[in-house]
Amino acid sequence: MSDGLHLVITTPSAVLADAAGIRSLRAEDASGGFGILPGHADLLTVLPASVIRWRDLKGKMHFCAVSGGIVTVSGGREVSIACRQGTLSDDLTKLEEDVKRMRSKLADVDRCSRVEQARMHANAVRQLMKYLRPGEGRAIAPTDGKAEI
Repeated sequence: MSDGLHLVITTPSAVLADAAGIRSLRAEDASGGFGILPGHADLLTVLPASVIRWRDLKGKMHFCAVSGGIVTVSGGREVSIACRQGTLSDDLTKLEEDVKRMRSKLADVDRCSRVEQARMHANAVRQLMKYLRPGEGRAIAPTDGKAEI
């Protein structure tokens, strides 16, 4: 096949790449790194968080960092990658900076989420305590010493 591979990389909310004329593609799964060339056998594999790299017919390298995903190769030409998150770049150094920024942002979101969850939990406990001890904190009229049921 002289026209190369057709690559599509998607997230749930966007198409990151839709490129035809791919000469070769490299990725890695749990068993290690692998390459895909035109005419490759059908394949389905799971990707860990990693960098996918491909070379177009002009010889230019492209990169995509993914947070894990699934690769399918069909018909020896169609390569599809579905991932939760990803970022593209033609410069590996810039890609590294983008990934660091993305991880930092995710860590901030996670931290804020944990704080909010703790706040909601504390409020729920306070409400339960009010419900279980309704008379606490209010002045109670003295009784004649007999317990009321």
